[in-house]
Amino acid sequence: MSSPETARPDADGQGPGGPYGPDQQLARRIDTIEEAYEFFLAYASQGHPSDHPSARGDQIRQYLSRCDGALNGLGESVLTLAEHGGLNPAPYLAFVTVIDRDAHDASAAIQLVLSLAAIGSQVIDNLNASIHLRALLTDLFLIDEVLKSASRA
Repeated sequence: MSSPETARPDADGQGPGGPYGPDQQLARRIDTIEEAYEFFLAYASQGHPSDHPSARGDQIRQYLSRCDGALNGLGESVLTLAEHGGLNPAPYLAFVTVIDRDAHDASAAIQLVLSLAAIGSQVIDNLNASIHLRALLTDLFLIDEVLKSASRA
């Protein structure tokens, strides 16, 4: 798992080495979301009460913020990749709507958690259990496999 200090692209795919191609932009967004979720699982298992000093730490906020940033424009990244790969975007449009809705819902949950002065393990455990975040992860696993399969065909 990467540390939150690892260089990441901005929402537009910019990073320290310049812009990334559409496939790399989507892959980096997905990696950021998955890494955050894995960190959330570890954080939740540590049992930090919300009044514990580590619950006030920056690391959980960094992962939450990075994850939230990766959600912005996620559906558009999928369409861009499909079009860049020479795929007909029509079959992807309805599912991109689902991805955007789930990303928006997950972002709302993340922003709610970020509004807290201290973030304890129980709050993160509840975020992990949120159907919004789980639905988004499942969406991403599906679209990633579909795009890989379509590009091999």
